[in-house]
Parts: sequence; C-alpha cells; structure tokens
Amino acid sequence: MFDHYFGKATGTVQDYTISSSETAKAFGKIYVRKTAKQLQIQLTILMPPSGQAAEGWQTGVALDASSSMMSAYGRELKGELPQKVTQAYKKKAWIRQEEEDGMRFRIFEKAAITDALENGYFKYSDNLVQPTARKFIAYLASTLDINGRTSVIYWACGNGSQYEEVGDIQAEDCESLTIQGPKTVRLGTGTHLQPALAYYCTRFAGAQRGLFIFITDGYIDDLEAVKRYSTKLAKDIAANKRNVIKCILIGIGKEVDEKQMTALDDLDTGTPIDIWTHKLADDMRELIEIFADIVDENQIIAPTATIYDSDGQLIKKLTDGLPAKIVFELPVNSPWFEMEIMDERIRQTVAYKA
Repeated sequence: MFDHYFGKATGTVQDYTISSSETAKAFGKIYVRKTAKQLQIQLTILMPPSGQAAEGWQTGVALDASSSMMSAYGRELKGELPQKVTQAYKKKAWIRQEEEDGMRFRIFEKAAITDALENGYFKYSDNLVQPTARKFIAYLASTLDINGRTSVIYWACGNGSQYEEVGDIQAEDCESLTIQGPKTVRLGTGTHLQPALAYYCTRFAGAQRGLFIFITDGYIDDLEAVKRYSTKLAKDIAANKRNVIKCILIGIGKEVDEKQMTALDDLDTGTPIDIWTHKLADDMRELIEIFADIVDENQIIAPTATIYDSDGQLIKKLTDGLPAKIVFELPVNSPWFEMEIMDERIRQTVAYKA
C-alpha cells in the first residue's frame, strides 16, 4: 500500500503498525514505513461509517473453537482434589486411567465432577468469549448490518478446518445468547482460518460490503493459505471483480499470541486494498475501534488541519479539509508528530516497538 501512495521504495525498509494501545483516540489505524531518510505515514481518522460508506454491509462474527480455546469458553476444570477425596472417588470408580500417545490421563466420571464442583474442589474457568462475542454481535447487528442480523459461526472445529453455524443473530437476542463452543462437533485439533474466511466470502459474495470479525487466541495453523486467499481477494477487489471485504482479528485472553495476527494485519497484497486488521480485546477502549480501517478517503472530517514533526517543523497543511485517510512523510528521526485540528493538538508516537 505504501508503493501506491509514495512510489516504489529503494534500499532497506521496515514496515510496522502502531498498536491500538499506542494510538491516540482520534485516530483509527496508523501504518509506518521506515526508509533510510523518511518515515512514510498512512493514518485514518476514527469514526463509524457514514453516508454511502455505511450502506449495504453484511456482517459476521466467527468464534475460534480450537482446543486451545477450551479455557476461554469456561469449559476447563480448575482446582485440585485432596488425596483423601481422590482415594474415595477411585473406590467409587469415579476416576479411571486412560493412555493415549504414550501418555496417561485421569478421566473423571460425571458424578466425580458434580461432587467436586459442589464441594468447591473444582471450578470452571471464566468464560471470556461469551461477553466479548455478545458485544460485537449486538453492535454489528444494531449499527451496521443491512438486515439487522449478524451471522455467527464457530470455526476451527473438529479436525481444525470444520465450522458450525450458530445462526443469524439480532441485537436483542444477544443478552441471552449462550456461547460455550460448538454443540455438534468437538473443539478442533488444529486452527485453520481459511475455511471460515471462505465461508463468509462465499455466502456474502453478492453483498455490497462485508465486515467479518474473527475472535481467536492468535494461533493460526494455515497462515500461508490465509495470506494467499486474502491476496487474491484484495486483487479481485482492486480490479472491481468483487465488492469490499474487511476482516478483523480480535485477540482474546491473557496469553493471546499476537505474532500471526500482526502478520496478517501487515500483509502486503500488492494493492492499496487492506483486507485485515487486528485488535486485542483487552486494549480496546470502544467498540467503534473496529472501524479503524473502514473509511471513505474522500470524506472531509474538518475544514483544516496542520501536521508538525517532533521539532515543531511544518510537515503538511491541509487547507482544503482534513480527509478521513491521510498520508504524509516525516524525518526519519522524528519519534512523534502532532496534528492540529481547530484549536486542539493531538500528539501521536510513530516509534517502532518490538
């Protein structure tokens, strides 16, 4: 996308995205390319779609159902049995030993689990997915989806490539919606994202616009396949062979693996089309942040704006209006810039953080 705005870069470059937690509230997404002499910046102003850009959306929320998400669905038993209780359960045949792949496992009968829960020896992990998913489903259904319903699926089920349809959910149904993982297929032995992406792209192939959220702990087994599929999507959109699609990865849990999410977020498709963005649920301040990348480049947000580098030098003066997407260049040693809108100055870091 940088080549589209700034021309082909020469020499060594470093591309990175400013994290949500480091992004000023006024801004949506900030991309940086560091060259030998300059920092090339592309940023969006954070705002919900409006006008024509708010029309014709079909939406979806896909929930990672791989086995690594068991705890996040509140399905993992936590705790430890006292030795005396363990012996009592064994006498009742409530505990048995099984072996798989050379490893021995303790299997608890339902009676043992019920008794251990009642007596406080065990408790289930907290369900982190349900409240997060409910919020996103309700928000999309009530504010964006053309039909007022958001398509919900579990992905990465079974062999890791399967999915289970939950249904098309209205906002008013979300408060009572139970989200504890798939019902007809087991939690997945792998985490394959491409089939879920293809599901939405195929189902809503005729939609004017598509916005699909994928909630995950960040582990993706078929990353290269997702990259190839996404690159093909971007090229088709750029060639007007299909309508706009935007995909958002939402990382959930304290141990979320952000590396692969970032790899998709920074994917260079060879076009100005950006398919993926990612957020960490714990870092999101408002649900509106899902629209960080969804802007109309021609929409004017303010009558004027001025951009300064960290030395106070004038970088760009926007006298014909501040558009929703802006590109500009900074000196390579400038760790931040300030944007003056009306009488307010907004400072934004552009420093790389590993």
